[in-house]
Amino acid sequence: MAHLIIQIPAYDEAETIAATLADLPREVPGFSRVEWLLVDDGSRDRTVEIARAAGVDHVVRLSHNQGLARAFMAGIEASLKLGADVIVNTDADNQYDAACIADLVVPILDGQALIVVGERPIAKMREFSWLKRLLQKLGSAVVRFVSATDVPDAPSGFRAIHRDAALQVCVFGNYTYTLETLIQAGRKNLPVASVPVRVNRVTRPSRLVRSIPSYVAKSLLTIVRIFVLYKPFRFFALVGTVILLPGLVIGLRFLADYLAGNGQGHVQSLILAAILIVMAFITYAAGLLADLIAANRLLLEELRMRQLRAEVAAVRPAVR
Repeated sequence: MAHLIIQIPAYDEAETIAATLADLPREVPGFSRVEWLLVDDGSRDRTVEIARAAGVDHVVRLSHNQGLARAFMAGIEASLKLGADVIVNTDADNQYDAACIADLVVPILDGQALIVVGERPIAKMREFSWLKRLLQKLGSAVVRFVSATDVPDAPSGFRAIHRDAALQVCVFGNYTYTLETLIQAGRKNLPVASVPVRVNRVTRPSRLVRSIPSYVAKSLLTIVRIFVLYKPFRFFALVGTVILLPGLVIGLRFLADYLAGNGQGHVQSLILAAILIVMAFITYAAGLLADLIAANRLLLEELRMRQLRAEVAAVRPAVR
């Protein structure tokens, strides 16, 4: 008797939350029970009151606005403790067509995946500028490279997560959860699938994209942060090599001039080469330390998963 919870992170969504909830299904093939959970990320308007009036089953309230990633994780943990077998995450602005939830959960019900991401028709979405399309492709390419998963629309927040996968994901950032959860899934060998979904007409500007320069900066920062977190030695080795190569070239040029008897007056080149080479080796050392820290983080993730699993196991009989 499978239990589905549809979670909606929300921050000041009084104008759209009623329409979003009105479109959500109460019956989904393969599930005996379907419930709705609102994660109130410190809303200052009537989002919660309107959601309760519209029939939301559960509300998780954060004391203040903590960002989409924190709201997502709060909803995941609450849904697990409420006995969810599958969790569907959707946006409070009704961006995604709720009728596609039935398609989204099929790979999980068939045992083909533990995480399913809804692939938006990006090429047909007029509100996506060429720059946003480029960043979407770049983000998806980074996820494929780091995680060895094949998800065409990695930034999509419309996704279904099986209980076993939800216990293992842990987001460290507070800007967005979309890329990081997929990378963790790939590193933990959790099967991931993607299905095409439809989207609704845009009802308001994106909260994550307040301006194109800001969106570009945050997206690039997120991508760099992903490399540092999940491929630390490779990242620092690349940076160190970029520093080392000019130092070697300058040093070899000085050495050639010195052996040819023309080294006088070029001491600056020797000093610069030495500085670059030392900086490169310091960067390599930082990469080794970061790699050791990453291994420690994996142990902490394992401990968190075991603790959460114990908490969920303690409450699941009570909610069945």
